[in-house]
Amino acid sequence: MTTLNDVLLEGKALAAPAWSHENHGAQFYRFFLEVPRLSGTPDTLPVLLRPELLPLVSAGAWLRVRGQLRSFNNRSGVGSRLVLTVYAQALQPGTGDPCNQISLSGALCKPPVFRRTPLGRSICDLMLAVPRRYGRADYLPVIAWGQLAQRASAAGVGDTLALEGRVQSRIYQKVTETGPQDRVAYEVSMMRLLDPEETP
Repeated sequence: MTTLNDVLLEGKALAAPAWSHENHGAQFYRFFLEVPRLSGTPDTLPVLLRPELLPLVSAGAWLRVRGQLRSFNNRSGVGSRLVLTVYAQALQPGTGDPCNQISLSGALCKPPVFRRTPLGRSICDLMLAVPRRYGRADYLPVIAWGQLAQRASAAGVGDTLALEGRVQSRIYQKVTETGPQDRVAYEVSMMRLLDPEETP
């Protein structure tokens, strides 16, 4: 099965990109894309891009972003240890039609965590290792609900999973020495579990 990591987003840039970091001599910039949701609460997603794409991004611009979901370890000690961002490989003006789609395949690198909400709904947390070039991998948290959660919970460490879903942002409270703080988590919300023969 071919490795999949394809993201397609369309939404509004909240601000112009700001410098993020340098890696192997390449400069990277970051901005946040607001993607409307049917529930009314938008997903606000970090997007990383190279300098050549900067002229396309301005505050309030409606954009279509195609790329990959990437992870890296935050060693600053502030915020989550695993940081997720959408790496933009292509960017173009949007059509005004919101879009949030991701296709992933990778190996399960932790046992699934299956539980039920207080209202009795099934939920399953997964961690997928999605191979990248040069022997690297992106470690991506995935959440599944209902019957999908039950199916996914039967997978074992090392099993390959392929799925379709969306990239979501979620605000949660973390208790710190100075009191509770609002933090933002990013994860993949699974909409469909694919059979191996369905992947290209």
